Amino acid sequence: MATCAILSFRLGLSDGVSVVAGRWGTILQRLGHRVVTVAGEGPVDRKLEALATGAPEAPGADELSAALADAELVIVENLCTIPLNLPAARVAAAALAGRPAVLHHHDPPWQRQRFAHVTELPPDDPAWRHVTINRLTEHQMAARGISATTIYNPFEVDAPPGDRAGTRRLLDVAEDELLFAHPVRAIPRKDIPRALQVCEDLGATYWLTGPTEEGYEPALKALLAEAACRILRHPVPSAADIYAAADAVVFTSTWEGFGNPPVEAAVHGRPAIVSQYPVAAELRALGFRWFDPDDLDPLRAHLAGADPQLADQNRWIVQEHLSMEVIGNQIADLLADMGIHA
Repeated sequence: MATCAILSFRLGLSDGVSVVAGRWGTILQRLGHRVVTVAGEGPVDRKLEALATGAPEAPGADELSAALADAELVIVENLCTIPLNLPAARVAAAALAGRPAVLHHHDPPWQRQRFAHVTELPPDDPAWRHVTINRLTEHQMAARGISATTIYNPFEVDAPPGDRAGTRRLLDVAEDELLFAHPVRAIPRKDIPRALQVCEDLGATYWLTGPTEEGYEPALKALLAEAACRILRHPVPSAADIYAAADAVVFTSTWEGFGNPPVEAAVHGRPAIVSQYPVAAELRALGFRWFDPDDLDPLRAHLAGADPQLADQNRWIVQEHLSMEVIGNQIADLLADMGIHA
């Protein structure tokens, strides 16, 4: 059994990196390893506030080294990838030099216009392994001289179902009301205007479940005030309840490193309306059948008489390619190649 530390800005919260990091932690525990979490925010084992995004000071080198001292492997979740706390990334890279580490990359700086000027991330070291969440990023890193392995995000295929009736009562949604969930944070790249347009065109209630970030609140308020559909902004504690309550999931992002909600919708048997962001094409190539927000007639027909084969196929794709077991085997192979065994 090895002690594995998962290190990031924040962990244990509802953002995509936290969710995926949590599933990696579960896989590592199932493989027989001990897991500790280290981050600046969230319900973690070891909290160093200087790791958080926007922290006024970098963590001390000794402080971070002490937090990671008992770890035989460190999984760095995006901290050394996206410059949300560049001083902390520098300290982390120095603390991990020569130590076994997996740098798990979700959002490299060149994929965000506001960070494209940052060229020092990700760092590299002969003792580290780089893991990307899509092949597009793997190829982009190769072009920058960094060898990486793609391991897609894992999903619990046999997750328990949510409470459809109870959640719709909580939301004051009628039994025959068409409800589309948009399970994202409210930020510009989620293309909320396009999601609202889909709901308006299909006569659906729009349900935005995530918080507003990146100073988007004024723009969001203006959008929602002008929308010609019913609006819900009500978080619920269980992701399963979101998918149970919704009739479909709308996911109109202009960019995603992966895109968990359409896959989670497949697990829970819900259709998804997915835009043509670049990595979506990579996921569609696995066999997912998703609806296009620019052509809603097929979705209208599906809602009028749902095709059970669509839900069965999408769920099978998750089982075959993205389940905790399949991805767990890939993680086990990665660690074995690094000489780390349970």
